[in-house]
Amino acid sequence: MFALPELPYDAAALEPVISRKTLSFHHDKHHRAYIDTTNILIAEAGVAAVALEQVVRDSAREPGSKKLFNNAAQAWNHSFFWLSMTPTRVLPDVALNAAIQSTFGGLENFKAAFVKEGAGHFGSGWVWLAAESAALKLISTHDADDVLLHKGLTPLLVCDIWEHAYYLDHQNNRQGFLEAWVENLPNWTFAGQQFAASRHGTSPWKHPAPQS
Repeated sequence: MFALPELPYDAAALEPVISRKTLSFHHDKHHRAYIDTTNILIAEAGVAAVALEQVVRDSAREPGSKKLFNNAAQAWNHSFFWLSMTPTRVLPDVALNAAIQSTFGGLENFKAAFVKEGAGHFGSGWVWLAAESAALKLISTHDADDVLLHKGLTPLLVCDIWEHAYYLDHQNNRQGFLEAWVENLPNWTFAGQQFAASRHGTSPWKHPAPQS
């Protein structure tokens, strides 16, 4: 069975962008529900609890597995989301900064593009900075969809733009949330590690394996 990963920081560490109340509910309630439901559905289907990445990909292809896909993908997305943030402001490393400069014309231009992508996204979903080898791409996905289903892409960062991620703190101001998020919270150290994996063809971050 898959376990709910612990937050890599205190629930109040991301304030004021994300409050303790929001982060606690988001992690302890929303994320736990996705994990728990994924475990129940895997057991009911008699599916081996292998890597969560494989569960997501397999359920996306199997007719009648939409509920399992939605929960497994959301479980994975949230685990990646927590790692995409840090309470300590950092900057991209040399290689990632050069790629950002080449693709977006600099970090400030990237931030503006990120906010525009997320603010313009209709409905619930996610905003991703991803890499295809050494090339950067900025995409948004709907609902539970993620880059695991986009062949050749390695996720570097993601921001949750479902309303439960920001509504208690920012109400309907998704753009304001994204502006504050991209300015203060991206974990560029983690993103740099993911980018190195993409460039070198090595394994990127994997969700913690199921426990016996």
